[in-house]
Amino acid sequence: MPTQQLDPRDPESRIARLLDGGKFEFLIPRTDCGMVAVTGDIKGNKVVVFASDATIKSGALGVEGSKVIVTAYKAAMGAQVPIIGIWHSGGARLSDGVASLDAFGEVFQSMISASGRIPQLSLVLGPTAGGGAYGPALTDIVVLSPEGRIFVTGPDVVKSVTGEDTDMALLGGPEAHRKNSGLAHIIATDEDEAITDIRTLTDLFANQGFMNAEVNDIDLAAFVPQSKVRTYEVHPLVEAILDTDAEHIELLSMWAPNMTTVLGRLGGATVGVLASNPAHIAGALDAAAGEKAARFVRTCDAFGIPLIVIADVQGFLPGAGQEWEGAVRRGAKLLHAFGEAVVPRVTLITRRAYGGAYVAMNSKALGATRVFAWPNAEVSVMGAVAAVRVLHRRILAGLPAEQREAMELELAAEHEKISGGVTRAVEIGAVDEIIEPAKTRSALAKVIAQAPHRRGAHGNIPL
Repeated sequence: MPTQQLDPRDPESRIARLLDGGKFEFLIPRTDCGMVAVTGDIKGNKVVVFASDATIKSGALGVEGSKVIVTAYKAAMGAQVPIIGIWHSGGARLSDGVASLDAFGEVFQSMISASGRIPQLSLVLGPTAGGGAYGPALTDIVVLSPEGRIFVTGPDVVKSVTGEDTDMALLGGPEAHRKNSGLAHIIATDEDEAITDIRTLTDLFANQGFMNAEVNDIDLAAFVPQSKVRTYEVHPLVEAILDTDAEHIELLSMWAPNMTTVLGRLGGATVGVLASNPAHIAGALDAAAGEKAARFVRTCDAFGIPLIVIADVQGFLPGAGQEWEGAVRRGAKLLHAFGEAVVPRVTLITRRAYGGAYVAMNSKALGATRVFAWPNAEVSVMGAVAAVRVLHRRILAGLPAEQREAMELELAAEHEKISGGVTRAVEIGAVDEIIEPAKTRSALAKVIAQAPHRRGAHGNIPL
């Protein structure tokens, strides 16, 4: 007789692919409740895993299945180890009625109580709706596979209520969450990659290592154009700062891409890198970037992960659209996140840091452990040309158009000398030290290694 093939949705199969050697132990015996919970290892780190059983009622969750998740959280909290949820759930079990809603509430309470205390990672491998959608949303990291879907209500309900004709992929698939919602931190190209990403993230959180300040220096100047008006991708610079022999992973790469957020290692220790990216809207901060950065800062602070902030930012993006999208409210989240953070956090100003964006990118005034700047960096209220257009608008207005640009440049050069730039910032203590690009890696590592290692005493509320 032919061998019966295991259903690819089977939770034990998915768990085995995630854990070292495919080995695990059940926390409680498996039943038909739609949820399985186990303990095992990921890269030698102890973890707790719960997984939807999509082979039974499409993974719909009722009272008994919810109890399995609550049990898993109690075990993870007791052992102080990461917990990973594998989601493929149609939401609440209709047969359990309102009791299933109450049970979901208990699951959410377990997640909220664990927030900021143990790493919570979600792996979404299939449609996850209703209460099942809010489960991943409450966790620290969400990894979405190509077949993953996260939405509150499915296409049929949407059409019956609003008349909108849509499908599951459009509502909650990778394209919906890649650029629009900011919910999924990583969009994997296939299920194997999604599992690999969860394993990498688990190791970065659970095995943070110890900083070795004796790192190799390389000249980082080649990664940043000298001209302050040229755009460039910040990713090569970030990768050059991080250890090349260790894994790193970017979060929310396509949502608010003007802000880059990466978890990796420097000197063997886990660090978070937050970098403005001039390749997108010239690296300016906008409403979405402020919110993205704030959650990243709070995540790193909650789990004691030191922060490296790379600032090449010309200010906050102006415009009515930004004001209406809550640029002030959402930008204030970033100010609050940095002002509250207690982990070691070092800022590097590479080319420019202007206005309120200079303050928001982990300034000394917000408690940065140390602020470095490269020799040609500029720290100012605004760019020199923009400043002289305000300060000398009458003089410039009286000049013929063909002479105006030359006069702007002349006045801008004079303004840079008067305002002091990075030299003045050093004098008042806003910048601690001017360092060479070729000495940057060791300077960053040394500060982090010598700083007291603490972690924030707060939850990690989704922002």
